Amino acid sequence: MSNSTPRLVFCGLILTALTFLPAADPPPAASTDSKLQLTQRSRSKEDPKAGPIEKAAEWDAKETAVVICDMWDKHWCISASRRTAEIAPQINALANAVRAKGGLIIHCPSDTMKFYEGTPQRLLAMTAPKATPPTPLKGWRYLEPAREGTLPIDDKDGGCDDDPTCPKPQNKQWPWTREIATIEMGSKDAVTQDGAEVYNLFKQHGIKHVIVCGVHLNMCVLGRTFAIRQLTDWKFDVVLARDLTDSLYNPKQPPFVTHAKGTELMVEHVEKFWCPTITVDQVVQQKK
Repeated sequence: MSNSTPRLVFCGLILTALTFLPAADPPPAASTDSKLQLTQRSRSKEDPKAGPIEKAAEWDAKETAVVICDMWDKHWCISASRRTAEIAPQINALANAVRAKGGLIIHCPSDTMKFYEGTPQRLLAMTAPKATPPTPLKGWRYLEPAREGTLPIDDKDGGCDDDPTCPKPQNKQWPWTREIATIEMGSKDAVTQDGAEVYNLFKQHGIKHVIVCGVHLNMCVLGRTFAIRQLTDWKFDVVLARDLTDSLYNPKQPPFVTHAKGTELMVEHVEKFWCPTITVDQVVQQKK
């Protein structure tokens, strides 16, 4: 938007303000019970042929946060945009269910913080009391071969599975501008792209448990400063919502499997080396 068109700028400010009137917060749960009954799935690192291991867990929703990773309004890969739109309604249902039971919802649409300037949700993240994490932030958390070996899918080509492949923007001219509008923001939700702010919010709200969802599992969901590698190192009780994520993988690359199978392999990788997984129905069905 050009600064030479003040009338358009003014209109844009009005539209932004209207967009960020908080979404109607869901009514309190019919029951005062704030417990979440989960079945966590993990896998053995030592025995790759062993099947999944399931374990029951009970979490207090008031000590639980949902971290929504990079669910943007638009991706440079057309198929990635489509799949993001497909899982967005269920991510919204997860957020609504945890919010209704007293949990914290943190929206993390990286590279879009300018869109959220001045909103209550952004201010909540910026003004949370500063806390010192047990280990300092290291920036992006890249693959850790000593702990996890190699990823099961090759994403060196960028991961777009469209034919022809979508051109990846140069010089970080990303097409995303905000979180996809399907995902509502409650008045007490927070917006950030910074792991330090996430840690501050967790300590402020007494968070012990974290449900991570969003895209993309082989990239941002593992590597961001607010994502799985960092949160597990900080000793939070982390799970991935395995049916609320996606990978950025092109089946023309090793191991030459379908896109869906590539995502399944990534989920198994997380279950072996980083954290258990759950499914959305374990939380959403407990809303009432």
